[in-house]
Amino acid sequence: MGLARLMGEWQHAQGIHATAYLCGFCGLNVSSERGWQSTHEPNVNRIRICPSCNRPTFFEAGGKQIPGVAHGRPVPNVPAEIDTLYDEARKSTAAGAHTAAVLACRKLLMHIAVDHGAKPGLNFIEYVEYLANNGFVPPKGKGWVDHIRKKGNEANHEIVLMGPDASKDLLTFIEMLLTFLYDFPARIQTP
Repeated sequence: MGLARLMGEWQHAQGIHATAYLCGFCGLNVSSERGWQSTHEPNVNRIRICPSCNRPTFFEAGGKQIPGVAHGRPVPNVPAEIDTLYDEARKSTAAGAHTAAVLACRKLLMHIAVDHGAKPGLNFIEYVEYLANNGFVPPKGKGWVDHIRKKGNEANHEIVLMGPDASKDLLTFIEMLLTFLYDFPARIQTP
């Protein structure tokens, strides 16, 4: 039984003009013709029902989508605690909480370092150095680890807000690092 059947049918959904969007719930590119539309012109708000997961997405007249779309993709074979934190960082971007996403990326580096043998209780720079000095960062990737350190320090120790560019850049690197350290090795059976 599909998720759409479990969710039931939405009552009094109307046929509205089809619009393609990326669903913030299931992450699929969809085009929905079902939902509701406000009648207040010129600021028309819409709720669209995803044809895949059958969940509603709200679109404000200005274009804001709720729920938003999380940046990045899930990475298979990641330990549960690290995966949970990575998912928090991704969901933060969907909510527009970019400073929180940057701080979560910083914390992710600490968790990844400990999972790969660093001692708990080190300071953040020691975790970064551990990853870089022990071959856990791909060639030419140390600059990215330093970038996460700097952005994380800004978000943590200064009175600044992080924007979408910073959070998306850092999440892109974290996704690649998780793939490199967890998913790729798990795909190959070693003797």
